[in-house]
Amino acid sequence: MRSSRRLQVIQHSIVREMACLGLEFEIDGSVVRGPGTTAVAVRDHADDTGGHVDLGYVLRLGDGVGPVVWDCAAGLGRTEEERLNNAVQMWRTTTASTVVELLERRGVHGDHFAPGAVGGVPGWHAVQGPACVFGFDSEPLGDWVAEHQLLAAVAGEVLPRLRQPDLNGVRFFFGGRSGDEVAEVRVNGEPAADASAALRRLAWPRGERLAWARCFVLLAADPEALAGAEGRPAQPRTRVGAGAGARLLRRWLQA
Repeated sequence: MRSSRRLQVIQHSIVREMACLGLEFEIDGSVVRGPGTTAVAVRDHADDTGGHVDLGYVLRLGDGVGPVVWDCAAGLGRTEEERLNNAVQMWRTTTASTVVELLERRGVHGDHFAPGAVGGVPGWHAVQGPACVFGFDSEPLGDWVAEHQLLAAVAGEVLPRLRQPDLNGVRFFFGGRSGDEVAEVRVNGEPAADASAALRRLAWPRGERLAWARCFVLLAADPEALAGAEGRPAQPRTRVGAGAGARLLRRWLQA
């Protein structure tokens, strides 16, 4: 698929997927603009599968210094277009949902953890979005994800890699099957070897059939400073605890 056609497919998919979160985005040249100063930028990531996308959720388009949350995703499907659409859907389910929750703070698209709280990390306000668990016989892995706080488990390896003063993104991808496992942690889009090794050491279930989990966490120094990026006042945030977080993940898994 030509690069111009890839971009067109990805951008149209972003518009559809963000509508699932109740947000209106529209294509404007090389970016997809959202409400207020938000937008989604696309970096070319063509590979042998044709199903990888690199997307950056821009919070302050035009100021040159505003945070951009970058993440990559890979999709499944029989055609390149299907794989691209699936990759954007995976990104919306996990990464974009987490960013929207950070901006709106309604407890609808993710869970909030105060600095140092159970499930959180010192010095940062954490937002964990929904997990995407897929594959064959994925229920045991989904149950495990719903009952554990991944960020807290690898915080010692992640915290030294937080380079951005305002906002950092941490993505977890792990699973496979017994003897053929993958465990990857990326911080601001870059692989974090020590954190990935720590994730691999955790006792998540390894089955005989392939199953994977993907989730995203944002760490904000001051979430109030990001309010208004969508062009409307943030809603008062209701604190969501670990138990409610497990229910949030289970609701998605059952959908």
